[in-house]
Amino acid sequence: MFPRLFTIGSFSLPTYGALVAIAFLTALWMTSRFAKERGVNAEKVVNLGVYCALIGMLGAKIMMIALDPEYRVHPGEIFTRETLQSAGIFYGGFIAALLFAYFYMRRQGLAVLATADLFAPGVALGHGIGRLGCFAAGCCWGKPTSLPWAVTFTSKDTTTGVPLGVPLHPTQLYEALAEGIICLVLVWRLKRGRQNGQGVPGRIIGLYLLLYGMVRFGVEFLRIHDGSNPFGGPFVLEQWISLAVAVAGAWLVSRRAAGAVVTA
Repeated sequence: MFPRLFTIGSFSLPTYGALVAIAFLTALWMTSRFAKERGVNAEKVVNLGVYCALIGMLGAKIMMIALDPEYRVHPGEIFTRETLQSAGIFYGGFIAALLFAYFYMRRQGLAVLATADLFAPGVALGHGIGRLGCFAAGCCWGKPTSLPWAVTFTSKDTTTGVPLGVPLHPTQLYEALAEGIICLVLVWRLKRGRQNGQGVPGRIIGLYLLLYGMVRFGVEFLRIHDGSNPFGGPFVLEQWISLAVAVAGAWLVSRRAAGAVVTA
């Protein structure tokens, strides 16, 4: 755990915040580069990325507040500094950003699926870098384990509630590694489709949804949860969402691969 990059007097720079900023800029740069290569209006794409980041942060916090029982018991905690600095729940931000992006792209005359394809590799890479920030901050921790690669957090300079002195699954690193691999796969497919003249809109974003949904579903088995399981059964809410995301991705990939027409 390395929650702060440096401290000068009363000012300190959180490692998580710095990595999230790097993740956003990296994802935006990658997406704008793909947009220019495909002859898509890069300015509109960059604007979309900025708006989605803002909407995503809001959506992540709203989902976190809605699912955390602590906020129902102590609603005043919503307006604390800790809540402001917290990352929130990724899926809340992701879903909110997707909904906003759809209507924005239609309004701006951007092809929905083709533009979403351009964002997919950057989203994967950015999320992976963001998970490194989670690891540095000590949030999103895993279950106790005796595996040789277990990590033990010891810094008391944390507000995340991570158990100290206990070997845990480094679930943040599992997800960061998986996102890095997914990004490489998506970049390869994006470039391969362009070279072969087979860049069918929707395949890349569909592949991202499929792969990430599967990864997140598996990782959640190794995570500590607060009991957010509104549907009951063996799965938590994040796993139900992961299944829905993976199914949507599989549908997009299979429908486009079969040559069906999807309007966008």
